[in-house]
Amino acid sequence: MMRSHRGGDLRADDIGSSVILCGWVGSRRDHGGKVFLDVRDVAGIVQVVVDPQQSGLEVAHRLRNEWVVRVVGDVSARPAGTVNDELPTGAVEVVAREIEVLSESEPTPFPLDDRVDVDEVLRLRHRYLDLRRAPMQRNLRLRAAVNLVMRESMAAQDFVEIETPMLIASTPEGARDFVVPSRLRPGAFYALPQSPQLFKQLLMVGGFDRYFQIARCLRDEDLRADRQFEFMQLDVEMSFADQEDVLDAVSVAVLAAAEVARPLEGPASIPRMTWHEAAERFGTDKPDLRFGMELVELTDIYGVTDFRAFAGTDAVKGIRVEGQADMSRSKLDALTERAKALGAQGLVWIRVREGGVLESPVAKFLSEAEQIALIDALGAVAGDLLLIVAG
Repeated sequence: MMRSHRGGDLRADDIGSSVILCGWVGSRRDHGGKVFLDVRDVAGIVQVVVDPQQSGLEVAHRLRNEWVVRVVGDVSARPAGTVNDELPTGAVEVVAREIEVLSESEPTPFPLDDRVDVDEVLRLRHRYLDLRRAPMQRNLRLRAAVNLVMRESMAAQDFVEIETPMLIASTPEGARDFVVPSRLRPGAFYALPQSPQLFKQLLMVGGFDRYFQIARCLRDEDLRADRQFEFMQLDVEMSFADQEDVLDAVSVAVLAAAEVARPLEGPASIPRMTWHEAAERFGTDKPDLRFGMELVELTDIYGVTDFRAFAGTDAVKGIRVEGQADMSRSKLDALTERAKALGAQGLVWIRVREGGVLESPVAKFLSEAEQIALIDALGAVAGDLLLIVAG
C-alpha cells in the first residue's frame, strides 16, 4: 500500500495509530537532535518528527522543500505548549519510523507560501508549482463544488444535461469566431462556438423540454476585466415557460452555488429589480449591492434655481460619501475628471461641516432652502462629502 491516510486528515482521534503518508516537504526545521518536517498533501499539512540518529532516518538531513516523501510512523499528541491552533492537525504529529524519498526537487523559482506575493507572469510560467499553493487548490476545488451543485439543482428540476458540438459552422454573433482548418476539405474551416444558442433551440424543437449544460464558449474579442477568449457559463433552455419560470429555475442553481461558496445567513432568496429601478438607483444595469451609496433624485429641489449648472436640466442626482468631507482637492479633481470621462458635464462636490454649513465653490449659488433640502434628501451629517451630477 502506497499510503494509508492523508496527512491533513489526521486528528486527535488518530493518536496511537500507525500511518503511511505521502506528500511534499513544505518546510524543514533542524533542531539539532530532531528534524521537524511539515509534510503537505491534498488534505493539508501535518508535522512529522524525525530522529536522524535512528537507523534508516539519516536522510532527514538531506531533505529540502518540495521533495516528495513517503513516511511510515505513529500518530502522537504534540507536547504541551507546542499545539498549533492555526492548523486542523495542530494537536498531533507523526513520529517517523521510515522515510523514503520518492522524488527530489530542485530549488523552486518562487516560494510556495501564501504569505509571499509572487509576480503573476512567473506563476503562470511555472503553473504546475503555482497549483500546489493553497489558494489555487481552494479555487479549483470550489469551482468543482459549484459545478456539482448546479448540476444537481438543475437535474432535480428535470433539466437534462446535453453536450453540444464544439466544431460547428460559423454563425454571425457578437464577436469574431475562432476557426479550425479542416484537413479533409482544404480551405474550409470549422468555427468554435460562441454559445450553444442554435443547438439548444434545436433541442427544444426536438421535444427535450428542459436542457442545461455547463458550456464552454470561445470568442475572439478584446480582453477585458470580466471577459477572456475562453469562458464557461451555465446554459439553460426551457419550453412552455414564461419569465417567472426561467427566473425561478435559475435562482435555485444560483443559490445552491452561493451556499457552497459561502453559507448563507437567513432565508435564501434573490432580490429582483427592473432595469429602470437599477438605472435610477445605481446608474448601471449591473449594480453591486454591497455598496450603499445609492443615487438620490434631486431634480425637484432644483426645479427653480439660480444655479445655471442645475437650471433647466432633466435630471439632478447625488450621492452621500460618509465621513469623507476632508478628501483632498487632488482626489476631488480626479473624481471630476472620472465623471467627465463617463459622459457627465462635470461634478459638483460639497463638504458638510458642523451646523449644516456647506463648503463648496458652488455653495454661494445655492439658496438656503436648496441647501436645507439637499441635506435632508441625502441624509447628510457633518463630515460627509456630497457628489452631485446634473444632465
